[in-house]
Amino acid sequence: MRKFLRHLFLPHESNNHRAKILHIDSILIVITLLVFSSFLLSSLQSRFPAVLGISYNITPNDLLNQTNQVRLERGLSTLTLNSELSQAASNKAADMFAKDYWAHVAPDGATPWGFIKNSGYEYLYAGENLARGFSNTSDVISAWMASPSHRDNVLSSNYSDVGFAITTGNLTGSDTVLVVEMFGTKYAGAAAAPLIAVSPIPTPTRPDLNLSEPSPTIIFVTENITLVPSQPEEPQSKVASIQQQPLIDKNDLTKNILVIVLIVLITILTVDAIIIEKKKIIRVVSHNLDHIIYLIIILLTIIIIGRGVVL
Repeated sequence: MRKFLRHLFLPHESNNHRAKILHIDSILIVITLLVFSSFLLSSLQSRFPAVLGISYNITPNDLLNQTNQVRLERGLSTLTLNSELSQAASNKAADMFAKDYWAHVAPDGATPWGFIKNSGYEYLYAGENLARGFSNTSDVISAWMASPSHRDNVLSSNYSDVGFAITTGNLTGSDTVLVVEMFGTKYAGAAAAPLIAVSPIPTPTRPDLNLSEPSPTIIFVTENITLVPSQPEEPQSKVASIQQQPLIDKNDLTKNILVIVLIVLITILTVDAIIIEKKKIIRVVSHNLDHIIYLIIILLTIIIIGRGVVL
């Protein structure tokens, strides 16, 4: 076993003074295994979603409470959860997944204002914030507050209402959590907005409430928009919390596998370079430093991309 490990990971006469794992055939085997594991994880996720899936704990209640908290800290009035804006946010999220885009304006030209108008909300001011890839409410709010344009939306005195949608799915090739936040203020002549009562323990009370299916996150600043006809007032309803806690988070598992593989390769290349330099062994294959730098860049990219982003 000791000889096998030395042959696999250390430069030696048995492997032509280059760790066997660094040979082309070994690298191809590693790549093949990674591709196979990707298909395997996708298959397991579809068959056993309670075991393997996207894990997150983001609720409309928490989004509303934390949004209002940062507004109160700055002397601003609180926002009211509005069913029409929540419907607009839900429709926007569904449209993004259906058309596979990460933008405020859809490929067919559909704008956030169109979704708000179609929900029946007659607005004087309106806005949208988007986020993806976050697993908890605090991180979403922190990301929005860290972005000047998104912070302007959260802290705008022009808004009095807000609506949320939290969904999961595959967006632009990756499984993610998508959060849509719609802001608005009805013009003075509009009918009273249908409100959503927020309970301390979020529990759905209306079976016909349109919530997005769990699936993939972004953010937006707005302008004054034209008016639309008012809609009749609807009865109050409650928003259910949106949570999903599979046993294993697929994104974390995939990320950890890639990070481990890259760290192992970087370590082997580093040790290989040290031993070759120390023993003054001359060989045709070299460029360890170039490979190490390249792998470190990939490693950092994976770590950065693994974080949530806003748009």
